[in-house]
Amino acid sequence: MSTINSLNVEDLGSAAQRDRRKRILDATIDLATKGGFDAVQMRAVADQAEVALGTLYRYFPSKIHLLVSALGREFERTEAARRDVEVPGDTASERVINVLKGTTRGLQSSPHLTEALTRAFMFADASVQAEIHQVGMLLTSMLTRAMHPEQPEPTDDDIAIARVIGDVWLSALVGWVTGRMTAAETGAQIERAVHLILRD
Repeated sequence: MSTINSLNVEDLGSAAQRDRRKRILDATIDLATKGGFDAVQMRAVADQAEVALGTLYRYFPSKIHLLVSALGREFERTEAARRDVEVPGDTASERVINVLKGTTRGLQSSPHLTEALTRAFMFADASVQAEIHQVGMLLTSMLTRAMHPEQPEPTDDDIAIARVIGDVWLSALVGWVTGRMTAAETGAQIERAVHLILRD
């Protein structure tokens, strides 16, 4: 059996550091919500968060680090909100589809923000490995819990399957962000993929 340990980075550091980090991510999400990827400029984030530009760079070395961290925080909130809520569905496929569709609808309700977060995830390189890993762990945790809500810990196979489903979901989200698929087509692709992978 394998345990997914989700590290909440907002638990780290002093209260002042946590508050500063929260203000930075709040400013990032606000700017991205209003204007998308291009609206998130380091100077604008620093000004809105009321921190020095040098301080911002100490927390987040680049705009990509900043946006992927913001995506991680959005996933943390989603995962925390669903942790003690029973996912509807009689099969693993139905429950996973419900989780993904709910998450997708939440993202699609804010297209500028989703465009910014998705583009950052696509552009991320090895220097953003820790932030990418955090996002992946949170998504995997949500999916494995939906697959087998009665199991206290997911198996290695569960984790591997959840990662494949997560990759398919992110790919479908990229298709929507880039205009290659409609919201309805995105949902249909996710649903087909989950049924093919889980086969229950």
